[in-house]
Amino acid sequence: MQAAQFSQYGGPEVLEIGEAPDPHPGPGEVRVVVHAASVNPIDWKVRSGYLRDQASLDFPATPGADAAGVVDEVGEGVSGVSLGDAVFGLGSQTNAELAVLRAFVPKPPSMDWAEAAAIAIGAETAVRVLNLLGVRSGTTLLIDGAAGGVGSMAVQIALGRGATVIGTANPRNQEFLRELGATPLVYGEGLVDRVREVAPDGVDAVFDVAGASPVEDLVSLVPEPAQVVSIANFAAGQAGARVTTGGEGDPLAALQEAVDLYEAGKLKTEVRTFGLAEIAEAHRVSQAGHVRGKLVLVI
Repeated sequence: MQAAQFSQYGGPEVLEIGEAPDPHPGPGEVRVVVHAASVNPIDWKVRSGYLRDQASLDFPATPGADAAGVVDEVGEGVSGVSLGDAVFGLGSQTNAELAVLRAFVPKPPSMDWAEAAAIAIGAETAVRVLNLLGVRSGTTLLIDGAAGGVGSMAVQIALGRGATVIGTANPRNQEFLRELGATPLVYGEGLVDRVREVAPDGVDAVFDVAGASPVEDLVSLVPEPAQVVSIANFAAGQAGARVTTGGEGDPLAALQEAVDLYEAGKLKTEVRTFGLAEIAEAHRVSQAGHVRGKLVLVI
């Protein structure tokens, strides 16, 4: 099969398209013919070697952690899915013509392939953090870095739970956040004062998506430091905040919550698409930051 690969750590230029062995599903997994797969910030962080101490790689490595496609092989113990079914979900090495998914749900007929590929990582991460923060009806939540794939998903899922959401983004994405239903604020110096102006009674929780604001500022906004959870600032624990990198949640429940919101007309994704051969450019865009919505490879 054709797959995106890199054989050394480095910039986007190390990515190339090459031949890779066909993967096969293990117990509880399915293989899909990939129609679309997203590009996430974790992909360029792994490719650049930023996370080499946390996760070693066997080269050549194929990036990608989610995909949407048609099931063409079913692993042992899998039920409720058949060959030819359209699904999307979480896996590994998904930026390829074939990929194995370990957590997956049926793709609604009205959801296109790029939308489906854009949802999985964002939904799993957003739901995991919202659950850690106890976000529910009546919660006032600040999402710092709310316009990207994870942030925009978290805005909509939190609103779907009945929370009030304040979201930060750069000036050009303020209207986008307003359209999603959040109260938009510009991030950067003076953020604490801006948050207190729109939420004079304070916020109950902070989801730090971007890792750009000083964690001490975010902690000052909540009743206790543990009500700040970060997915980007790995030093946030020094201020009493929590850091999550995965493993604490229920991916299937997260995917289903997103599907339910989508089918209720309460979830949308903004997608910018690339061909598989354009993966280096997609990584450049992701690494430059300030992405609105998701970057998706259409395969």
